[in-house]
This record gives sequence, C-alpha cells and structure tokens, in this order.
Amino acid sequence: MSTRSPLINLIHRAKDVEVLCVGDIMLDRFIYGSVERISPEAPIPIMRIEKEDSMLGGAGNVVRNLLSLGTNARFCGLIGEDEAGRTIAGLLNEDDHCTANLLMDDTRPTSIKTRYMASNQQMLRADQESIAALSEKHQSDLLLDVAESLGEVNVMVLSDYGKGVLEGDIPGHLIHLAKKAGIAVIVDPKGTDYSKYRGATLVTPNRKELSEASRMACDSDQSIVAAAQSIIENCGIENVLATRSQDGMTLVTKAGDVVHLPTQAREVFDVSGAGDTVVASLALALALKADLIDGAKLANLAAGIVVAKTGTASVFADELIDAIHHQDLNDVEAKILNRDSAKERVQHWQRQGLSVGFTNGCFDLLHPGHISLLKQSGAQCDKLIVGLNSDASVQRLKGPERPIQNEMARATVLSSLACVDLVVIFDEDTPMDLLSRLLPDVLVKGADYTIDQVVGADLIQQNGGRVFLAQLEDGFSTTNTVNKLKNGA
Repeated sequence: MSTRSPLINLIHRAKDVEVLCVGDIMLDRFIYGSVERISPEAPIPIMRIEKEDSMLGGAGNVVRNLLSLGTNARFCGLIGEDEAGRTIAGLLNEDDHCTANLLMDDTRPTSIKTRYMASNQQMLRADQESIAALSEKHQSDLLLDVAESLGEVNVMVLSDYGKGVLEGDIPGHLIHLAKKAGIAVIVDPKGTDYSKYRGATLVTPNRKELSEASRMACDSDQSIVAAAQSIIENCGIENVLATRSQDGMTLVTKAGDVVHLPTQAREVFDVSGAGDTVVASLALALALKADLIDGAKLANLAAGIVVAKTGTASVFADELIDAIHHQDLNDVEAKILNRDSAKERVQHWQRQGLSVGFTNGCFDLLHPGHISLLKQSGAQCDKLIVGLNSDASVQRLKGPERPIQNEMARATVLSSLACVDLVVIFDEDTPMDLLSRLLPDVLVKGADYTIDQVVGADLIQQNGGRVFLAQLEDGFSTTNTVNKLKNGA
C-alpha cells in the first residue's frame, strides 16, 4: 500500500487546488438514434433520432475532468455571441467550483462538434468552427485575463485544439507570465512547431503528434524516447509525456529520466477526450508539488478509466481511488466496481443491444445452491451483475457473528465465476437503491419468493424489464453450514 498511498493522498487534497485552463473551448453535441434502413435517395443510412446531449468539449473537457477530480477550475477563452456560446457559459457557470472569464466575439461562431451515434458507433461528425487567430484586441484581453488569474492558481494548462486561441506568439506570452509567477505549465499541443511552447514544464503529445513534431519515427520504446529528447533539446521544453494508446505512456525528462508506463485500460470503448483526462490528472499532481513520475502514474490510471467509457467522458475521484486500490489486482478482481462505474458499464452494454441481468445476496460461504442460482441467472441475460451485501448489511440481516468472509473476499470469489460479469457491493438492507441506478433488463430471485415479494420487481417491470424466479437446490444453506461447524459436526 505504501507505493499507492501518495497517489490517493493527491486525490484527497484536490479541493485545495485551483487550476487555470486556457485554450479552445467548444460544445460537444451528441445525437443518438437507430439505423434500420438505407436511404432510397442515396447510398447512406437513415438515422431515426431518439435523444440529444450537449457537454463541454475541447479545453472545456479539461475543465470537466478537473472538476470531477475535485479540484477548483478557472477558465480563460473565447466564444461566439450565439446560442452555443450561451450554452457553454451556462455549463461553466453551473458549477460553484468553476470560474470562467469568457471573451465574446460576434464575428466568429462558437466551435461545435456534432456527433451522430447509432448502435454505439459514430456515424458522422459535423464541425462548425473558425480557426482564425484572435484579433489583436482579443489577444490583449486574453493576456490580461490570464495575468489577473495567475495570482489565484497553482498550475496553468494550455489546451490547444488549433482553433485560434493559442495561435502565434500567444502561448509564449502565456508561458512567460506563468513562469514569472512561479507556476508550472502543462501543454496539450497541436501542430508541428513545438517551439511556440518554449519554457513549458510539460507537453503531452500522442504518438502521432510526437512523430510529426519531431519528424522522427515513433514505432518503438527507443524511437519514442529519441523523439521526446529531440523535442526537449530543440524546443526548450522541460519534459515530455507521450501517450501511446494501447502501449501506455512514456515520460522523458530534461534530467534524463525515462519511465515507460503500461496501459491500465482493461477494455477500450472510446478514446475521445482521454488526452484531456491525462492533462487534468497531471495538473492536479503538479499543483500539489508531486513528483512528476507520480503525476504520470496518476494520469495513466485515469486514462485507463476514461477510455472504458463511451463519448467524451471524465474520470471521478472515487473511480480513480478504486483504480489505485486495484491496480495490482488481476482481471478477476477488476470486475468489482462501485455503483457509479457499474451504471456506466450497464448503459454501455445496453447501447450495444446486450441484455443485463441482476441478482443479489450475501454469498457468505459459496455452496452449490449459490452456483445453481448464478448459472440460472447468467442464462437469462448477456451480462450478469451480482449485488453483494456489505459486511455491515450482512451483520444487520444475519447477526453479529456474520459474515464469515469479509466483503472483498466474497466479492473476489464471485468475480472468479465465468457467469458473473460485475460485482457491486451495497450497504443497504435491500438492493432497491442499486436497482434504481442500474435499471437492469432482468431481475433474478430464488423461487422461494413470489414476484410480488421480490424487491424492485415493480421498478424493473415498469422500466420494460422482467423478473425471473430461479429454481433452488435443496439441502444447501450457509446458516446450516455455520451451525454444523459450531457444533463440531
């Protein structure tokens, strides 16, 4: 635990941190629907729109990640005088831990990325944007806003999406202001000329961006390191953290340190916005004066979480703490999730058209009756979740001498079963709150109940799901087993 405690401590101290983000903010719009036929007018799919969602994108996704990690965020940037700009302002201002200094330009539109999604696949992306540099007045106003903000923050992030805010000499002026104030600068770069980020504490290119900026191949550990060292030497940047998709990350420092971090993602659903998560996690670490290697480890864990989500997602503090606790465990124990992470996984499965089942219990001493119940449950769905009573819940239900095995031991045993896809521990006496969050398609309980006695049956049926009563194996009982052991049988 000693090697992981510093990372957890960083997350617990996030509320003491304020990070300034400067860059290209945009609105990410997601339009979800279904495709069942091809248009008779042209060889293109017809999408039936079912719902729409909007969220902060670009540099705004860095802000989202900072806030979800528990830090305070400050943003400086520019929007158009239009409906999308007003939506962005509203999203930034709805969080009490965010301060936004937004410049408005009536000559350019707010950047919008609209993604059309069907069956968890992106069918089309449509962009509305201007990539022109800011006017001299807006450049001057931006520098003034940043200068006034630097006295309140611990770290500055430059989130460059190539939409004009960080064009030309602006990054250099911003970095100079921050360094003069003794503040570290993290840059998520764009383009091939990294000399405009001269003086930055850290840049975070992906493999392709690093190759293009260094004009060197980046197809091996050695070539990645060589390219990063070239950027450090030729562009006056202190450190490079190269994100390498399925190959993890590589940190190269001006002092000559090289650290390769293997990927932490167990299942990759969507890499959209993962770079923003990396930058936000690094900003948290550097704001608290953590070692850069620890910051890279934290960012690597955070990226592993966020790529297992759909869309431009963010990582939450409790998810990151769970990942830190479990980073050395095997894939069996990785099935154990908190209820918020489980909810996202359920929604992802359901968007894929998979049916999700749920059953619950104490499962103290696993016996053939339990195995029969779980196998029957698994046969009723594509993915099975087991709700597991916590130790405190078992004590209330079974008495002070129970459980025999603690909750993590019971969860680990359940996770080892092929028919179990997720285990979620709940502390209440019934799984009603957990069911209301997860909304599975199938609820399974033993046939010693009737449907009207099953907790949550009405909820699941009203949501379009069904209840299945599994046949019980006679002659098996954890309580009877415990009593036999007590009696020396």
